[in-house]
Order: sequence, then C-alpha cells, then structure tokens
Amino acid sequence: MRIKMPAFIRFGREICGDLAQAEHREWWLADGFGGYAAGTVAQSLTRRYHGLLFSADPVTLSRRLLFAKAEVVLVDGEHRHPLGTNHWTSGALEPTGHRLIESFRLDGSTPVWRFEIGDIIVEQRIWFIPGSSTLCLAWNLERPLDRPLALDIALLCNDRDHHGETHAGARPDLASGVNDDRLCLLAGDEPRLFFASAHGRFRTDATWYHDFFLPIEQARGLPDHEDHFCAGHLHLPLLPGRQVGFTASRHPQPAQSDFNDVLMRRHARDANRIQHAALCIQGYLDTPDWIRQLLIDSDRFLIHRIAPSAASPFPTDLAYWNDRGELASGAAVVAGYPWFADWGRDTFIALPGLTLATGRFVVARRILEAWSHFIQDGLLPNLLPENGGGAEYNSADAALWYIEAWRAYYQHTGDRAALRHVLPLLKRIVDAYTHGTRFGIGVDPSDGLLRAGEPGSQITWMDARVDGVPATPRSGKPVELNALWYNALRILEAFVSVFGEDPARYAEQAAHTRAGFARFIRPDGGLHDVIDGPDGDDARLRPNQIFAVSLTHSPLDAAAQQHVVAQVAQHLLTSYGLRTLAPSEPGYRPNYVGGVNERDSGYHQGPVWAWLLGHYALAEYRVSGDAEQALARLNPLRDHLLDSGLGSISELFDGDAPHASRGAPCQAWSVACTLQAWHRLTCALQKEGRGKPRMPLKH
Repeated sequence: MRIKMPAFIRFGREICGDLAQAEHREWWLADGFGGYAAGTVAQSLTRRYHGLLFSADPVTLSRRLLFAKAEVVLVDGEHRHPLGTNHWTSGALEPTGHRLIESFRLDGSTPVWRFEIGDIIVEQRIWFIPGSSTLCLAWNLERPLDRPLALDIALLCNDRDHHGETHAGARPDLASGVNDDRLCLLAGDEPRLFFASAHGRFRTDATWYHDFFLPIEQARGLPDHEDHFCAGHLHLPLLPGRQVGFTASRHPQPAQSDFNDVLMRRHARDANRIQHAALCIQGYLDTPDWIRQLLIDSDRFLIHRIAPSAASPFPTDLAYWNDRGELASGAAVVAGYPWFADWGRDTFIALPGLTLATGRFVVARRILEAWSHFIQDGLLPNLLPENGGGAEYNSADAALWYIEAWRAYYQHTGDRAALRHVLPLLKRIVDAYTHGTRFGIGVDPSDGLLRAGEPGSQITWMDARVDGVPATPRSGKPVELNALWYNALRILEAFVSVFGEDPARYAEQAAHTRAGFARFIRPDGGLHDVIDGPDGDDARLRPNQIFAVSLTHSPLDAAAQQHVVAQVAQHLLTSYGLRTLAPSEPGYRPNYVGGVNERDSGYHQGPVWAWLLGHYALAEYRVSGDAEQALARLNPLRDHLLDSGLGSISELFDGDAPHASRGAPCQAWSVACTLQAWHRLTCALQKEGRGKPRMPLKH
C-alpha cells in the first residue's frame, strides 16, 4: 500500500527571512515518552520551552531541559557562516542565520531547513528515533562537490525543570568529558546527557553563554532571560550526498554511522500512522492533506510511561510500541505541549479522536483501563501532578467524559469482555453522583439535575484561578455537566441491557433528568449556563450549551436543539472554534494577552477554544442534516496548520478577529475533536452517497 505523505507545510525566503514570521512558526517533536524538542523556523529561542531535548521522568512525566541549542557554523575555507539566530538581553540580534534559509518544510513530522549560501546547498533535519528518546541532528550536503566543507557546532546544554530558567552562578556543578566518539554532560559526577557521532570529532568546553533573551516569556509576564552551558564542540566534515550528524540521548547509545537508515525509520513511522488508520478505518488514503498531517500529529500526544498510582508513583510495566505503531501497554495522553501533562478531563475528551478515529483500539483500551485504578468516590482525577504528588480530583465532569469514552470504545470495537469488566466501576460512578460525593457534587432529587461546587472550588472545565480565587465561578447546576449526566445515564441504560440486566433504574433517572433539564431553556431559546447558583441563574451566553446537542444522547427536543445551535452560531462561532463568552456580555475579553493574572482572569472570558469547533460541527449536523456544510466548518483549520505550532492545532485563539493563536501551540483535544468530527461527518457523507468511501459509520 503506497502512502501519500502530506507536503503542504513549506515556506520560502519570504517567511524564513522575515524574523517575526519565522519566529511565530514553531516546530515541535515528541519522543513518545513525554519528552520533546521544540524551536522556531528561525532557529532562535523565544520560549523557556524551546530546546533540542527535554527529557521526561518515566513515572511522573516531569520534564527537564538537557540540550538547549546547537550553535552551527558552516566553515568554507576561511569563510564562516553562522546558521542560527539569537536574541540577547542587550537588544542585539546576533547571529542572523535565518537570512540564509532558502526554505523550511515538514516531511511528515520531521522539520527540514534548506540553506543556500552562494553555490552551497545544505539541508538540516531533526528527529527522534522511533521507539526511543534519542534525538538525531543531521546535515546533507547537496553541493558543491569540489571542495571540503565542515560544520563547527557548539553544544549548549542545561539541566533544569522545563518550567524554570537557569543562570550560570546557580549551576557550578555542570561539566563535561569526552570518551572516543562520545561527549558527556555531567552534573557533578552524574552523567546527564550523551552526544555521539561517527562522523565528527568532539572536544570539551566549560563556557557559559549568558543572557539569552526570550521574548515570548517577556510577553507572558515571566522571567525572560537565561544562560546555557557549552558542554563542548563537534567538528563535523560534510560529505556530499550523505547524511552526517550526531545523536543526543539520556543514556549511552552507539554512534550512528547511517543516518539515512534511521531517517527512513522515522518516515516509515509517519507513513505507518496513516496506513494503520487506512487499514483499520476505510478510506484514509483519500483524505485531505491536512487530515493526514493531523493523523501524524496525533502521535505526539500518545505516550508510553510507567504508570503511577493515585496516591504516589510506583512503577508497573513499561510500555512499548508494537509493529503496528500501537502503544502496547502503559499508554497515556499528554494534554498539550509544552506545559500540560497527564490530565483526566483532557484525556477522555481527546481519546475518541486520538485513538478510535485513527484505528488505535488497543491504545484506547489501555488508557481506559489504566485510569480505572484512579477513580475514588466516583471521581476521576483532574490531574496527575508532574511533581509526583497525589492525584487531584477537582473535576466534576472528568468521570462523565470517561463514561462517554467507554461508549465510543464499545461502539467501535464491540469489546464485550472489556465492557463486562468495567461495568461495575461505571455503575459506582453513577451511584456516587446520585447519592453525593466530594466538592458538593450530587443529584438534586427535586429535578434530577446534578449540582456541583463548594465555596472556592472550580470543578468544571472553566477552571482558571487568580490568586486562588475562581476566575469563572460556576457553582450550582452547570449546563454541560447536566448534559453529560443525562448522556451517562442513557449510556448505562444501554450497557446493562447488553448483559441482560434490567435498565429501568437508569431509564427512570434519565427521564427525570431530561424533564428537569427544561429548566435551562431561556425565553430566547438558548440555554442558561448555570442555574440555581449562589446568585441565581446565570444567563450569560457561553458555549457550554452546545454539548446538550453534540453528545450522543441529547436531553433536548429537536426545536430546542435548533435554537441552541442558532444562538451559538450567531454569537460564539468563529473560524477556529467557539468563543467562551459572547462579545455582547459584560467582562468579554477580546484578546488573550498580558501577564499571568491578566491571562488567567480572561482564560474563559472570550478566547476561542478550538476543541469546541468539532462539537459545534456535530451539533450543526444533528439539527440540519447537512454533513457537507458541517464538515466545511473544519476547513479553516487547514490554514492554521501552517501557523503557530506547525502541523498541529493550538489550545485557543483571541476572541476578536483575526483570532491570533494563543496558549499551548499543540493541544491534544484541539486535534482530537477535529479528527473525531471529521471522522463522523465524513461517514455521514458516505452514508448519503455524497462522498467517496472513507470510513464506516460507527456512531
């Protein structure tokens, strides 16, 4: 089967040579273990999260920057051409190697820079070897062939938490040593990082490069400069027509003599992601280029890890990639790069799109089963902290998204054995919510609706805080929580029926909840965001009502569904997602900018969230029956794949046009909900006979 790889993410000199545009576009790589590498097209550092190797702890997923930057200089006789770019706190920009970039492109997941300097053409690539956290940097000389050329590479290192910064005086313990074809970064006597090259020669150094300026951190109101330690240098002769380079890894690795071979393994892995989806779910070979790119991108969010317990981390079995490109055990979801790790709500909102819509059924089951061990008092954790602390359970909706994820898994796989095993746990979740559990979560017997929230708590997805105070207080009966609750009751009604049990209890509860849900309906046809709150009902126009239409089981009749979709479309819909507050509402924030408190206070007060666009498209299809129109809602995201986190979808965008991308450049549920909606709407087109066969209808 021949796989057509996406090739539309490419920029020429007009972008690469324009510093602002080249820095705005970022490349991100993931190693499959929670670690990552990231930078800009200009090769400048603009965030604390830019670097060539952030290594993740296999249990907690806490990440540390070890390899910050490769300062590369092309040597042509007496001429030296720096290929990188740096900002300094003095205001200087030196060197300015971005001006030498002829083009930049993504080959699948692999970033490729093409430099043209006179008659010299050199290509540079960066990638992780599949199945390992070993990073490769390699260069291919295309021309000239008539004189020797080489690279002098300064290896700038660090050893810090990825949320922090380092200054030279604080790390007198950093040192380095050379042994044959390896260079080692040391923290005291402990080896921290190994460089290896079969093509060049290492020498040690101990120079600190001071005062790198990080403009994005300045804009975010955070420390904006730091220092990096030069562990050594690599002199690397270039060989015409052959990839030469070096590797960086936490553990000693043999020097790679054939980078073409390991690069082909990377390309094969990317192609296999599309091929596997095509084999499991028909028609992925005929998908748009941007959907193929998202299939490749979805890989970055699925990692293997040693599973922690709910109270404290302990090692279990270490996961591995099998030959089909599936995580065989210990699977987890990274919620977003760079600053999110293992989040419960995000995991199960994202799971259908990342795994089921892409044919990763084994991965889906591993994730579902792994999280079952964390459920306490009917609640699923909101967060497994990177510091190794106990799970945090401040989420009223995570367990309900977990039930929805099991519904999707069962509909895709028909896996009765897995369902039989988990069903008692799902019943206990519903029982806990019915009788009451932590954070004031419980059913109001008068109307069958879920109430949630205590003073000072923030347990819906709109959970930002400023100085410990909820920025978007939603205590009472939130609309999406009750849409999820009704959905969960209907799912349990169906699940118990599979095994011949009497579903009457769940059917009666669902009917009671549906009747009570009518209390959310406003006179104008939309839904209240929260009812029975401390200050009464909250009629502000927010997107949370869309779930009452997009979820499998809706508590609304057809007319009410149409009114909800119309309200959301008129006031909240944008090209990239839904606004979190209508522009006409008091407190609307048109732009998500400023320092930490300013951003947190506006996190859900207007910014557009991309994960909501897929749910809107599904809701629109439900009321209109026009799958083609609903599918077209997703098309603007193709343009976004050429912006910000290249090949991925950002966390959020400004509420006002032109909707600049903000937040995390690569967000799991943004990608997943897009893939899930594309999957289901394309199936609907196939069923209508209006599109080429792509995937079977599973929903």
